[in-house]
Amino acid sequence: MEHHHDHHHAPASFNRMFILGIALNAGFVAIEAFFGWQINSLALLADAGHNLSDVAGLIVAWGGLLAGGLSADARHTYGWKRASILAAFANALFLLMAMGALMWEAFGRLGSQAVPDGYTVMWVAGVGVIVNTLTALLFMRGQSHDLNIRGAFLHMAADALISAGVVVSGALALWFGWGWLDPVVSLVIAVVIVVGTWGLFRQSLHLLFDGVPHTVSLPDVHAYLVALPGVEQVHDLHIWALGTSEVALTAHLLIPSGCPGDAFLMDLATTLRQKFGIHHPTIQIETLPADCGCHQHFLLGK
Repeated sequence: MEHHHDHHHAPASFNRMFILGIALNAGFVAIEAFFGWQINSLALLADAGHNLSDVAGLIVAWGGLLAGGLSADARHTYGWKRASILAAFANALFLLMAMGALMWEAFGRLGSQAVPDGYTVMWVAGVGVIVNTLTALLFMRGQSHDLNIRGAFLHMAADALISAGVVVSGALALWFGWGWLDPVVSLVIAVVIVVGTWGLFRQSLHLLFDGVPHTVSLPDVHAYLVALPGVEQVHDLHIWALGTSEVALTAHLLIPSGCPGDAFLMDLATTLRQKFGIHHPTIQIETLPADCGCHQHFLLGK
């Protein structure tokens, strides 16, 4: 039996980004809640509550990133990498729940004719646009490579959009006295955010159940392995995510002539990493056909 592991180092630390993002948003929540209470603006109070859930989401995402960096031990041989997937799922769930609460509040206010102090609403929400945009920019660099960081990025980008909508609705309500505009704008923004977040929710849930990451095509990997010199059959091929930025693979290769050697395994691992983004392959070489209870080869080919 031959094994080969090519470990992938964790992504660059985002500790400072998370600390700064949490501090900025916690401070803004306090400001928004205070002025929302002062002028009796449900829009600002609701947005403050939503931003408070965002602070919690950032804390969860940061915790998942930290847990994913913990070393493996005798009881957790893969470490705590799965925590980053859990954090991404929780982040998406928090955002969907927050949008549900926002939509409920908006529906309840559709018949209201009350117009809040537009000037206060505009400048407080304007601060929110700046804070949330800056926080989203902190995570832009890593969001394309790590699902957990992407969750934090989407969360803060969504907040910036919400705050911008509050600014616009405050201005229009001030100029035209439209009390119904605020809940309508809130509903539109909530729908846009739910549509954008649904993909993150589905993807993180998929990974929690050891689904093949969307960045990897299992049939393509199988075709590559079965085309290797000397390989007659590939079975027990499994691909799953260890965390939000690391993919693992196990496979049995039937090579009647025996293991071609370490150079073969090294080249195989390099190709899996460079072509398919798989950084943790485990390959078992077999010289005789074996029925290991996995009939995947009947579905994928020889």
